[in-house]
Amino acid sequence: MTGLMEGIAAMALALALLPLLLGLWNLLLFRTPKDAPPPGTAVSILIPARNEESNIGDAVRAALSSTGLELEVVVLDDHSTDRTGMIVRDIAASDRRVRLEQAPPLPPGWSGKQHACDVLGLRARHPILLYQDADVRLRPGAAAAGATFLLRRSDLGLVSGFPQELTETMAERLVVPQIHVLLLGYLPMAFMRLFRSAGFGAGCGQFMMARADAYRQVGGHAVIRGSLHDGVTLPRAFRRAGFMTDIFDATRLAHCRMYRGWDDVWNGFSKNATEGMATPVALPVWTVLLAGGHLLPWLLAPAAAFTGDVTTLAYAAGAIASVLTYRCLLAWRFRQDWQSVLLHPAGVVLMLAIQWSALLNHRKGRPAVWRGRTYSGAQS
Repeated sequence: MTGLMEGIAAMALALALLPLLLGLWNLLLFRTPKDAPPPGTAVSILIPARNEESNIGDAVRAALSSTGLELEVVVLDDHSTDRTGMIVRDIAASDRRVRLEQAPPLPPGWSGKQHACDVLGLRARHPILLYQDADVRLRPGAAAAGATFLLRRSDLGLVSGFPQELTETMAERLVVPQIHVLLLGYLPMAFMRLFRSAGFGAGCGQFMMARADAYRQVGGHAVIRGSLHDGVTLPRAFRRAGFMTDIFDATRLAHCRMYRGWDDVWNGFSKNATEGMATPVALPVWTVLLAGGHLLPWLLAPAAAFTGDVTTLAYAAGAIASVLTYRCLLAWRFRQDWQSVLLHPAGVVLMLAIQWSALLNHRKGRPAVWRGRTYSGAQS
């Protein structure tokens, strides 16, 4: 029995060391771009908006504060029933760089955001497209830094920045930081930059930039028309079309409060889970990786202390120290709430619960619901 416990504890230590070691490597590669873009660089900032009256004004004004490039800000009002259009219209009346467009009716088979983004891409006038969500606030240098990052390699078609994620409720603090836990701890970024395989495609739908010519060659958002997870599916579409994609740290360039409260967190992470982790093949693997490395050591340590199994206790303590070190590094680097570090096991449990719930609902044919629209089967 002791030998079995030691073996399980050794496996837990190995699973805990994996995100720490890969995370240390990735932290060296995942940087904030700093250089200025070439003179004359022009960017269209494109914002899809559906009932965003509480966000859209601040989002547009933040975009207009962009420096170091030529700029237009285009908002597509996606059939809002609140004051979204009126707010943008008022800003456009005093700043000619702002344009309000109206979304056509949503065609069958499209998700709302992908349709809005596709229309925006067709109506943009500049050679670089910056897609941002309405809850993102760009800092003045964000668009220029992103353009610099995109233009540094001729084979790059799309890049994506990961903003600072603001969290104010306990549900947000527990689950939202898991984005960086998964990204930094399990994506081999060096390989992502070496190989064009679609499997290495990654991004954040909150802040994406593309060369307009490459975007149109790929087929725009139409190639992912049914998707609810453009952060993953759009970079993969670019890679399948022969373009490279990349990601950068936008913590100092933008911030976003993506969800507000428990219902938002659960529904928001559930809506597109089956396009990411929550597939019948991937989720069992993710469960072993996360439960084995991030949860199991917390169970083994007290059990080993109770039985006096020093070796198992040492392995478990090493695993716990590895996970906490990794989480402290992420909290420091990405300005995460420190409560999320102390409650990390609870965050992992919640993330896995959301993923398994989404997978089971998908298998039962239950549709995803988001922003008043029902999606019977998101697809890539």
